[in-house]
Amino acid sequence: MASVVRAKTLLHDPIPATLWRMTWPMIIGIVTLISFNVVDTFFIGLLGTDPLAAVSFTFPVTFTVVSLSIGLGIGTSAVIARKRGSGKEDHARFDGTTALTVSALLVAALSLLGYLFMEPIFMALRAQPRLMTYIEDYMTLWFLGAVLLVIPMVGNAVLRAAGDTRTPSLIMASGGLLNAIFDPIFIFGLGPVPALGIQGAALASVLSWTIGVILVLWYLNYKKLLTLIAPAGASWLRSARQILKIGLPAASANMLTPLAMAVLTAIIAGYGAKAVAAFGVGTRLESLASVIILALSMSLPPLISQNFGANDFRRVAEAYKTAIRGVIVAQLVIYAILVVSAPWIAAVFTDDAEVAGLIRLFIYIMPLGYGMQGIIILTNSSFNALHQPMSALGLSIIRLFVMFVPLSWLGAIIADIPGLFIGGVVANILTGGLAWWWFHRALATQREQF
Repeated sequence: MASVVRAKTLLHDPIPATLWRMTWPMIIGIVTLISFNVVDTFFIGLLGTDPLAAVSFTFPVTFTVVSLSIGLGIGTSAVIARKRGSGKEDHARFDGTTALTVSALLVAALSLLGYLFMEPIFMALRAQPRLMTYIEDYMTLWFLGAVLLVIPMVGNAVLRAAGDTRTPSLIMASGGLLNAIFDPIFIFGLGPVPALGIQGAALASVLSWTIGVILVLWYLNYKKLLTLIAPAGASWLRSARQILKIGLPAASANMLTPLAMAVLTAIIAGYGAKAVAAFGVGTRLESLASVIILALSMSLPPLISQNFGANDFRRVAEAYKTAIRGVIVAQLVIYAILVVSAPWIAAVFTDDAEVAGLIRLFIYIMPLGYGMQGIIILTNSSFNALHQPMSALGLSIIRLFVMFVPLSWLGAIIADIPGLFIGGVVANILTGGLAWWWFHRALATQREQF
């Protein structure tokens, strides 16, 4: 009954108030989670430049698995929210169960491949031989526990599709808090717990994911949002196909990001381990600076999908425009805060003058494009909410491999690392304008079909 009530509020309540009510819990959850991930980077940085560089090399690989999980969550949310918007509650509950099982199987398969081909993957990323021991210590445990990462992520997508964003934010926050508590214990040792170094950071993550699995499965069962019984006209295979039809293109679009990051990491590796370490810190700061974008990318799709299911395209357009306006204003404020605090931020992460200088350079340049990057990300999530995953995939390909990587590479040729950062900003500006135009054209086409 509660999920039915939430569906009605998404279909009838004022858009700005509804979007804010759904977004602010996600902001809190994501800020907490990402903050503790930054803390994770801080603790690893205390081990030295080499361990920090090693973890920076793992980011494109770990984010590939995370991207698959995010994509499957996108497919889950889009399918379930549309069915709730059209009143098919039993189908929505069965889709939730299907999504969890499909996601676990796919992530397990991808993680196994990563584990088996770990060394050639990181050698291809140009990781220095002396870093491979650190990388293997970290990634072995990470791959073994990756299935425990995807279940809470997809479970949270089931909750968001029902209009509940507060519970997912609490689950995310609790996972981040536990990881921050476990990190110093396992990295540096405490009492009977031995110091495990970089391997301890991976163990801390796996333990926090395990607790997240327990919490989300208990809550989904408590709220009766899952069922093993297929309703009339439904089957596990049919449900899986519907989710994967959106989820796999969405996952592919998300996986393009770590692929592009891998290319950039390989380019930056040519400038040495210190440059890679600084870039790794910068990418984690980018996640923190993009928290409002990430929160809206999770709260906006259920709102669009449910109204799309009800054929209310006016509310779909209003929701998109409201989110875009909010993210542009927010990112301008965040950029100002980052610039003012850049020297302090760099000093927190390293006492190496060269690394600190590169971190400051990243902060001064890259966040200039985060507002336009927000338009791209929200347009991608909106395309998926409209069940147009191939448009989202196409936009991602254009952003990363027609714009971002080529312009960053060209900038590096012209002006080394500063040029690389400037090229990324220019790419986001150009692609953001394209995304805005593309979405309104697609929405107009959808409206004409009804």
